[in-house]
Amino acid sequence: MDKSRYKNRSGWGRKGNGVGRSPAWRRASLPLGLVFVTVAAAAALATQSAMQHTDRISDVGVSNFFGSKPEPIAGVASVIDGDTIEIHGQRIRFNGIDAPESKQYCSDAKGFDYPCGRRSAEALDVFLAASRPVHCTFVTWDRYHRFVGDCQRADGVSVASWMVEHGQALDWPRFSHGAYSAQQAKAEAAKLGLWVGAFQAPWEWRAVHAGDARPSSQPLGISSRPQVAQSFSCQPRRTCSQISSCDEAQWYLNNCPWGGKLDRDGDGIACETLC
Repeated sequence: MDKSRYKNRSGWGRKGNGVGRSPAWRRASLPLGLVFVTVAAAAALATQSAMQHTDRISDVGVSNFFGSKPEPIAGVASVIDGDTIEIHGQRIRFNGIDAPESKQYCSDAKGFDYPCGRRSAEALDVFLAASRPVHCTFVTWDRYHRFVGDCQRADGVSVASWMVEHGQALDWPRFSHGAYSAQQAKAEAAKLGLWVGAFQAPWEWRAVHAGDARPSSQPLGISSRPQVAQSFSCQPRRTCSQISSCDEAQWYLNNCPWGGKLDRDGDGIACETLC
């Protein structure tokens, strides 16, 4: 066999179909072919990563965006509503409970509407005034950048527990996991506060009244005690029929030795027909 003829014929065939191209040419051409594959793969990976990152952001609690865990807060509290106070300019939302909104109305035992949101706030104000200051430990931040915490009066009584036990707020299972269910059962059995009549759970009320659900920007709108003291006096003794306003009745309740008789059901609200 003429090996030279075979080699020449074989070489010619390889040139025709590209197989015979030199290794150097192949090494030079391969990266060019991979460029499009590499770019496409990188773009797909970047898109997937961005989507995953977006999903993770939506699941992150707001507390991660407001810095590290703050120190406990203590001081004289201004009442915003039945589950929110303000101390040293910081809004504090009680953890695990929900009170009627400031504009919310409920029905009493006779079916008459009354401002249960305001009444809850007033009951809280009276309760906190009896033992100051309030001390709150941090739990988390909420979407309104309120400090959500567990709070106690100076005498150690839990604020959230007292509010639920006296029917001025509800255990909020979504966040409390039933921590105040026993206090709530006690208030319901005794028909205290909200439980005396009919009401809508605050979280359900907010869902219906979305425009009225944003937290109030001002503390409880009652007259300051120094101003009230200039107008009212514990002498002579009065009954509810002789009192003209809710603020006046609350002042007598808080400041006069006979004031407790104006609060017959012991819920912290004096002369309820005025409030």
